[in-house]
Amino acid sequence: MLSPNEVIMFEHPKYIARNKLLNGYQLSKLYTFEVAARHESFALAAEELSISPSAVSHRINQLEEELGFKLFQRFHRRIALTPEGERVFWALKSSLSYLNQEILEIKSQELSGTLTVYSRPSIAQCWLVPKLADFAKQYPAISLNILTGNEMVNFNGAGIDLAIYFDDKPPETLSCQHLMNESMIPVCSPEYAKQHDLVGKPFNLRQSTLLHDRQAWSYDSNESEWHSWARNFNVDIAEDQRSMGFDRSDLAVIAAMNHVGIAMGRKNLVNKRLESKELIAPFPEFEMQCEQRYYISTLSERQWPKINVFIQWLKTMAGNTEG
Repeated sequence: MLSPNEVIMFEHPKYIARNKLLNGYQLSKLYTFEVAARHESFALAAEELSISPSAVSHRINQLEEELGFKLFQRFHRRIALTPEGERVFWALKSSLSYLNQEILEIKSQELSGTLTVYSRPSIAQCWLVPKLADFAKQYPAISLNILTGNEMVNFNGAGIDLAIYFDDKPPETLSCQHLMNESMIPVCSPEYAKQHDLVGKPFNLRQSTLLHDRQAWSYDSNESEWHSWARNFNVDIAEDQRSMGFDRSDLAVIAAMNHVGIAMGRKNLVNKRLESKELIAPFPEFEMQCEQRYYISTLSERQWPKINVFIQWLKTMAGNTEG
């Protein structure tokens, strides 16, 4: 049970002020304080706020009483912030700056801000990244953040705006759009093809080292991409065929460029290497359509302009004329 003196103490305005947090009621007074602190003058603050200097002084007095400490030192013809007032003014400026930045980003969300894109490493290195100069030129206010990995990511937890997957079935939990089809074809360096007499002679694969992407398996039979391709074209490769596996298709391609063996190349990812003659396709007629497709995935509720323009740009780069 509190004594009468303790009750009086707890009801005293100064006690309440020291133990009460800011609320919406003080916001207008804080704005008056910000203007007065910025001008270091009640008179100039009154001009900006279109009220009288006495009204400014009254609001500041009320705010000081509610906060429980002085914000200004009053002199004969000027005012100055107290140390406590300096701290409040700094915090208020920082908060307003942050709030203004958020508002600007929301307003300018049309075609600016950061866009975080997640992609399989091979797609990013061999197809996406070489094309990004074009996007940067068209949309200079959008800052791209490219992340790579072989996992299905949590968009919310990882801060991902958009992902590019290579799969036979798009993720059911996301909004997905078809980007492009893919086909696979054996590729190797010209030197390796000559050394193993591969041009036009797929039966000589038995003498070669098969480079393969361990991530790319046929979903219906759990067989490697090489065995799936060989079965499709009735090409004989040995069960104990010499091989080397990688967890990324681009690494298998790099190994092929360096004469390690012959890789099963994804056509969209090796086209530039074929055009530059760094790689050749020794059996050009043996190109097989992949079951997997490239998909663009986003959260269905994020229909943001910057996401939409990036999706349309991706489709343009892929020669996709859909939607």
